[in-house]
Amino acid sequence: MNLPHLDRSTTPTHRSLAAFFIPLALQAATQSFTYPLVAMVASRGEGGTLNLAGVAQAQILMFLTGTLGSGLVTSGMVFARSRESFTRFVYVNGLLSAMSAAIAAVMCIPVVSHVVFAGLLGLPLSIESPAAVAFPLTIAINILFYARNPYQVLLYNNGAAGRASAASIGRVLFTLALAPVFCAMGLVGPVWSLVCQAIPIGGEVATSWWFSRPFHAALPLDAGLPATRREILMFNVPLALGGFLMTLSGMMMTAFVARAPQPERMLPAYLLAVGLANPVAYGASRLQAVVLHFRPKTEATRARIFRFALLAGAGCSVLPLVFLIPGLSDWYYLSLQKLPRADFPLVCVSALALVAYPLTVALRAHREGIAAFRRKTSAILSGNVAFLASSSVTAFFALSLGVPGDLIGPLVLAIGNLAGLAAVAYHLRSGDGRGIPVASDPVVGQ
Repeated sequence: MNLPHLDRSTTPTHRSLAAFFIPLALQAATQSFTYPLVAMVASRGEGGTLNLAGVAQAQILMFLTGTLGSGLVTSGMVFARSRESFTRFVYVNGLLSAMSAAIAAVMCIPVVSHVVFAGLLGLPLSIESPAAVAFPLTIAINILFYARNPYQVLLYNNGAAGRASAASIGRVLFTLALAPVFCAMGLVGPVWSLVCQAIPIGGEVATSWWFSRPFHAALPLDAGLPATRREILMFNVPLALGGFLMTLSGMMMTAFVARAPQPERMLPAYLLAVGLANPVAYGASRLQAVVLHFRPKTEATRARIFRFALLAGAGCSVLPLVFLIPGLSDWYYLSLQKLPRADFPLVCVSALALVAYPLTVALRAHREGIAAFRRKTSAILSGNVAFLASSSVTAFFALSLGVPGDLIGPLVLAIGNLAGLAAVAYHLRSGDGRGIPVASDPVVGQ
């Protein structure tokens, strides 16, 4: 079977960059958009938006336990470009999936769960209870996310961003159709919201497998020594540590918001606003994959990708503000998410303050892509450390100075991403910034 092979020897045009990025951004954004969709299932149960806040905290803990594999797709795009290397990547992926599930299982123990949700996160009992009930179901969701990784690597490495996006859009459409059915049948509350989330993810995994089959069959034989399991694992370790720190910073941030005055109003308002900003910010983060796919070996290519990152980040920043348009805001926040009308101004303030969030994510993802291309994952880890450190300091002073809870999160995200960007850029410009030379790509599909 003859598969298309993209020529990366010439400087990519903005059109070719957009053709690869837009499906990836849509895929990432639509994946994140399923969380607000299943939130309607949670918020219609007894407890209302407190259920929504509890499920959100359970999902943050889910991401924390899944961070062992947070860099696996990046690792696969760097290493899994031949048959044996891909097989070894799949083994590492499965190993980390099992380890993540085991860690999550320990956190399901009631005593441990109470320490995490009430002690570390500082959640009131009204939010801790739905979070603890929902969390065990996140183990299955994490396993599905791991199962999807090898198929996404095959699709990304072969430039099939459209197929990867189609699988994720199908997941969103399935969720969009399923959530009202759950509500109509009375299957509402924290547990049913995660069941509603898991079923479409399973469909996405199956679709991604089907789309990636021809690319797997066309994987070339290894021209030299393939990457060992240890090499793949060690490359992923700084990425996993960075993912852990990023997720920990999210937990830290909500803990500060929960300790601000009126947490039962401020926390749901912030989570609803960031629930729309997160999808587009996650979409902007796929600029890292753009860098890895087009492999910026020349100055002209690096400059073109950077200009594209600026434009893409700016475009992503304005998208969440669409939901503040009168009529649409009433439908989404008040009717769909059951937000009390008195709390709507809090959501507006958070949404406006989050406008810089996707742009800073885009710029940071661009530099992280350069670091991964140079196999300098320690630079990415340094950015994550800087993000966590600056976020902690910013949140502490914001809380001490009496900044409202609905503004703490946006302030922390903007400052944290800028600090992370600066740290990655500094690390790359240091004496050892170029890292390990990048081997030539195998010819895929020939």
